[in-house]
Parts: sequence; structure tokens; C-alpha cells
Amino acid sequence: MSIIILKTALIIYTIAIAVVMFRIVKGPSLPDRVIAFDSISAMLMSFVGVLSIVMKTTYFFEAILIIGVVSFISTIATSRFIERGVIFERKR
Repeated sequence: MSIIILKTALIIYTIAIAVVMFRIVKGPSLPDRVIAFDSISAMLMSFVGVLSIVMKTTYFFEAILIIGVVSFISTIATSRFIERGVIFERKR
């Protein structure tokens, strides 16, 4: 019974990622796209977590950590670009 629930959760995550992917492509502004990308990364981390439970393995936990770190760094970089126009400040 729990396998059916987990596979249903994987299908729901796939549909949710597809819907948010539409928001990335069609988003009216750059901040909307950043938020959509951040939510896709959170859904992708949970998708991989459920997939690791279904496959009964712990090898995917490193992938979840890498997705989280890359998502955090890209969100911060994009936010700085929106706010200041540059990602890295150069002191001259």
C-alpha cells in the first residue's frame, strides 16, 4: 500500500514540476522566474527523496544535498543581480 502512495507522490511531483516549468518559461517578470526556479528545486529535492525511499537506497542523499546547495547559490546570485545589476562587486 505504501508503494502505491509513494508512486502516486512521484506522479504528483512530476505534474507540479511541469506546471512550475511553464511559469519559468512564461513568467511575467524576472523575480517570478526566480521564485519558480526555487520552488522547482525544492520539489526536485523531495522527488529524489521519495525516489530513494521507493528504490530503498541511500545513494541519492548526496544528490539532494548538491541540488540544495546549487539552488541556494543560484537564488542568491540572481537576487543580487536583480538588486544591484552585478553579481560580484569589484573594488578598485
